[in-house]
Formats: sequence, C-alpha cells, structure tokens
Amino acid sequence: MYKAVDSHKEAHFTGSEMVRDIVIGMSDGLTVPFALAAGLSGAVANGHVVLIAGIAEMAAGSIAMGLGGYMAARSEHESYMSELARENQEIVEKRDVEIEEVRDVFRKYGLSGDNLEAATQAIISNEKGWVDFMMKEELGLEEPDPKRALRSALTIGLSYILGGIIPLAPYAFNLPVNTALLYSVVVTLIALFAFGWLKGRFTGVPPFASAFQTMFVGAMASGVAFLIARAVSGMGGEGGHA
Repeated sequence: MYKAVDSHKEAHFTGSEMVRDIVIGMSDGLTVPFALAAGLSGAVANGHVVLIAGIAEMAAGSIAMGLGGYMAARSEHESYMSELARENQEIVEKRDVEIEEVRDVFRKYGLSGDNLEAATQAIISNEKGWVDFMMKEELGLEEPDPKRALRSALTIGLSYILGGIIPLAPYAFNLPVNTALLYSVVVTLIALFAFGWLKGRFTGVPPFASAFQTMFVGAMASGVAFLIARAVSGMGGEGGHA
C-alpha cells in the first residue's frame, strides 16, 4: 500500500550577515559605554557628568562603528567585482586552462568519463554561468548585496546605541553616582548575559557558555576601567593636597 510521504522543509537561518552586524554593534555598545561609565564613576561625584560623557561616547562610537561596517562591506563588494573582472578575462585569455579547472571541480565531486565531459560542456556553454560557477566553486565567493554597505552601517550603529543606552540609563535618574553605578552594573550584566545567550543560539555556540563569556568580558572591562579611574583620581587628590 502506497503511503504519502510528508513534504520535508529544511529550515536554514539566512540572516547571518545581519546577526553578525547586530553582534558587533551590541557587544561594543554594551561594553564600551559600560566601562566608560564605571571608570568615570570612580573619578567624579556627579552622575550628570557621567551621563553626558556616556552619551557623547555613544554617539561617536555608533558613528565610528557604522562607518567601519560600511567600509568593510564596500571593500567586500569591490574585492568581489575585482575578482569577477579577472575571471572574465581569464576565460577569454586562458580558455583551455579554465576549462580544465572546471573539470577539476567536477572530479572532486566524483565525475569521470562521459559524465565529466557532459557536465563540463554544460558549464562552459554559457559564459556568464561559467564565470559564476568559477567564482563560487574555485574562489568560494558569493556576490555581495550592493545595498549591504548602508544596511550594515545602520544595523551596527543602531545596535551600538541600543546597547549603550542600557548601562547609561541609571545615570539619567539623578541618583548618587555610587547608586547609579550599582544599578548600571546589575542591568548591564543581565543584558550581557541575555545578549550572550541569544548570540550563542544564533551562532551555534552553547548558549550558556556564550552568555557567561560575554558577561565576564563586560564585567572585566568595566572593573578595570573603574579601578584605573579610582587610582588616577586618588593620585590627583594626593597631589592637590601636597
């Protein structure tokens, strides 16, 4: 008796580039303003100063990170176009060599004899398809989305701002600096843990390992910044009394 087979749908995650941009922006946005705020809290007694400095850093950092993402994406696209032009030139000037490279690719897949020649002729019969085939199979390159540069810049920049708001938020409530710092530490460590867990889920890393690692890095950065600022502030105070 014939039994219908349920259609099988494979679920593959296709947003890896956007996730990478979010990870870049959020991880720095949570860590750098957090470390700055902690450091300043060890040196000044005015939470408003910490907030203003944090906002200034967050603005500058988001712009710098966004521009970095834009330039990286543009460089990736320009590199692809350069390789594409070179491959187009080679299939004209070194046709026999390029045809043999097509055969080599199919040999790796186990083809031989008539099947090998049939597959090779099918590829080289269409010049554009031939070039695309060589870009993917020989060089391992996929054509980047031409709109990716701007999208990457915006994603990284906005993610940085979103991350930076969390450690700076307690300083906006006119709390004593030490109290604001305590709240900032608590909410930021929780955010770092949650972000690390989500990052692990998307990247295939064990979520809890990723969560603890992300939280540990943020805690270490802010702790070091706080201790350095407190030490420098103490030295300045001693110098003032001399």
